[in-house]
Amino acid sequence: PLIQMKDIVKTFVTPAGRFMALKSINVNFYEGEFVSVVGKSGSGKSTLVNMLTGIDRPTSGEVQINDTYIHQMNESNMARWRGRNLGIVFQFYQLLPMLSLLENVMLPMDFCEMYAPEEREERAMKLLDMVGLADYAHQMPASVSGGQQQSAAIARAIANDPPIIVADEPTGNLDTQAADNVFHIFDELTRQGKTIIMVTHDNNLAERANRKLLLADGEVVNETIASTLPLLTHQQMLKATKHLETQFYAPGEHIIHEGQFNDRFYMIARGLINVTLNQSDGREMQIAQMGPGQYFGEVSLLQSGRATANVQVAYESPVEVVALKHNTFRELMDEAQAMREAINRVVHERLAHNTLIRQGGQAN
Repeated sequence: PLIQMKDIVKTFVTPAGRFMALKSINVNFYEGEFVSVVGKSGSGKSTLVNMLTGIDRPTSGEVQINDTYIHQMNESNMARWRGRNLGIVFQFYQLLPMLSLLENVMLPMDFCEMYAPEEREERAMKLLDMVGLADYAHQMPASVSGGQQQSAAIARAIANDPPIIVADEPTGNLDTQAADNVFHIFDELTRQGKTIIMVTHDNNLAERANRKLLLADGEVVNETIASTLPLLTHQQMLKATKHLETQFYAPGEHIIHEGQFNDRFYMIARGLINVTLNQSDGREMQIAQMGPGQYFGEVSLLQSGRATANVQVAYESPVEVVALKHNTFRELMDEAQAMREAINRVVHERLAHNTLIRQGGQAN
């Protein structure tokens, strides 16, 4: 991983007492990823990115970026390291109002003594051109729109060619079109190999990132839970996360055998599985293939307890699944009506499909 956050705890002391904003966070970020960080207000999103930028320090735990443990650095070294390795984009732009857009973009290069002095203006102009602001280079921030100010702030953030860009609600004050433009800039930077970590309340933008990291009450929700069971509340997702079992299966290995007892609800994190039915001649007939974000095992849990089909790992690669035991699954079903109705619909569809095939119909 390019970035490793290990057992991060952050506690604030308030007039009402101690408040734990982050609770044993363990998460990695990889080179070339575009990750959106989402969650309700107070879930710990901004606190988490402040750990990454060194704006704040963890109460306990480690933040490692490449070979550097940034939580151990003093403020002077941190400022210099940050200027060379991180680009930070703020919700309120934070452009210096007395400098032109061009001068704002040149400032990080001057501060960190990056690039030869005679090259800095040319580089700043190229960056402004990349974000569509070449014609506004000599304008003051107050004379351009909010979207243009944010685009200039992105150009400033990448002035020193940092490998990592952290953005905290970068589209929070922008209209839809301006927010979309900012996203396209981030998307292009990801294609250039940059790692982008973006806190956002905009679910539409969050879904367009390569990966979505969901926080609830200062803890990370399992990504497979969040993508597979989106009808759960964040608190219900977090409850499920705490009861998950992660399991790995080899190519071709059976996970569930038709007719046998099953007491797990499975969600696919990585890889492909094949669903088959036993035939009278002893062979298995494939009726479906499923991949990440899909689930199985729910039919037996909600019916007789015995599996109505075989589930076998495809031969191309191993499979990683996360599973909930029967009791936890039923508790969630009781708490989440929308999820219960959606899963019951899938159960009826799958049973009807199996019946059709056994009666001589064709698999879809």
